[in-house]
Amino acid sequence: MTDALILIVEDEPEIAEILETYFTREGFRVICARDGTTGLAHHQMLRPDLVVLDIKLPGQDGYEVLATIRRRSETPVIMVTALAEDLDKLQALRIGADDYVVKPFNPHEVIARARAVLRRTRGRAPDHLLRIGPLTVDPEAYRAVVDGGAGPVTLDLTPTEYRILAHMARSPGRAFSRGDLVDACLPEGAALDRTVDSHVSNLRRKLAAAGGEGLLEGVRGIGYRLDVAHVR
Repeated sequence: MTDALILIVEDEPEIAEILETYFTREGFRVICARDGTTGLAHHQMLRPDLVVLDIKLPGQDGYEVLATIRRRSETPVIMVTALAEDLDKLQALRIGADDYVVKPFNPHEVIARARAVLRRTRGRAPDHLLRIGPLTVDPEAYRAVVDGGAGPVTLDLTPTEYRILAHMARSPGRAFSRGDLVDACLPEGAALDRTVDSHVSNLRRKLAAAGGEGLLEGVRGIGYRLDVAHVR
């Protein structure tokens, strides 16, 4: 674990230097970025084992960076931020953060939390295949395949349909509200509930046509879920 690569995305030089020093002292490899755009570029090129991510960043903020990371990988992310409100924490966790540390922090606590997250997610790799019954989602290849009995069928999905499916596939059986799906999968604009419904309707139709009838179901009064009964 101590040779894991840690990506620190933090625009305050002193805080970034403290984190880098402590992680390096503990035997981790470290790369730093001062803004969200650079952080995402490092993430895509270097595939770090863990991201330590500030929320208030120049350009793309931490929420946007986290949402992008979650759309394309399972890399564990710890948010480190001065925003201590419960709503900020819930927002980060809802998008997909693995942990949340509030500034000012004890660097030893951040290291301990990083070790705990890495232990918990050790078997989770960026190219980890997500399997729910006959459905297999490959986050790295942006591919979803249904094996409905007549042979595997690769789904022809729009980028938004794929993001919704991959996001839900990471938590099979969980009921996602429309707001959850907007935050995690449609961050580029103010989407309406009916926009989400339209994307999900098309996705359900494509799943059914490929042999995945019943995989994606509505949850009355809440939203949608991938049917946990199909998990193998």
